[in-house]
Amino acid sequence: MLATGEEPELHRLVLAKYQHGEWQFPVVIEEETAKPWDDAAYLASMKQDPKQGEREDIKAILQARKHGKHSLRQIAESTAIEFKRVKDLVHKYSLPLNNGYWRAEKYNNSDEVIAYQTLSRLCERIDAPEFSIRQASMSNGVVNGYYISWVPKV
Repeated sequence: MLATGEEPELHRLVLAKYQHGEWQFPVVIEEETAKPWDDAAYLASMKQDPKQGEREDIKAILQARKHGKHSLRQIAESTAIEFKRVKDLVHKYSLPLNNGYWRAEKYNNSDEVIAYQTLSRLCERIDAPEFSIRQASMSNGVVNGYYISWVPKV
């Protein structure tokens, strides 16, 4: 409880109630010169520093990359940061990303090409397990009628 003023009666009343256990919380008696509460200053102190927010976003982006998220879209989805912001931060700070993609070319029709940034999406599309696609990409092998390759993008 905060009581203002220099009234001796107020002082006695507050202390008596506190000592008799009517108020379980501490009581402070302030002089009139105490500054009034300033909501605007308090709310301004609660605002996050823009640089601090940027640092936290960069940490989240690098953490997502460490956990296997290599494309901008994957990072945006896993960190819940807007795609445009992820793209801007990656460009601004030249963060290391692997923007390569998986490519599957039909065995008997070279015009039919499937390209995905994630191996899991390619697996779903051509209905093949990840390990066989990885193995085929290393040896230019064929999986389910597709030549598989990993295309690094610089």
